[in-house]
Amino acid sequence: MRTNIIIDDTLMADVLKATGIKSKREAVELGLKILLMLKQQEGIKAFKGKLKWEGDLEKMRNDQ
Repeated sequence: MRTNIIIDDTLMADVLKATGIKSKREAVELGLKILLMLKQQEGIKAFKGKLKWEGDLEKMRNDQ
């Protein structure tokens, strides 16, 4: 998808320097991927303490 966006020049320069990424496109794509991953993790965290566990962790740890 082709799109035009306005990005703060200082922010982009800082991102390129910090990551070593060579192109603005790569920086934007990486940022979008990381944002998506974080949002997906938030969804997973919503299940904390709500799922029933069945099994014996001690036995699983000792099975070799």
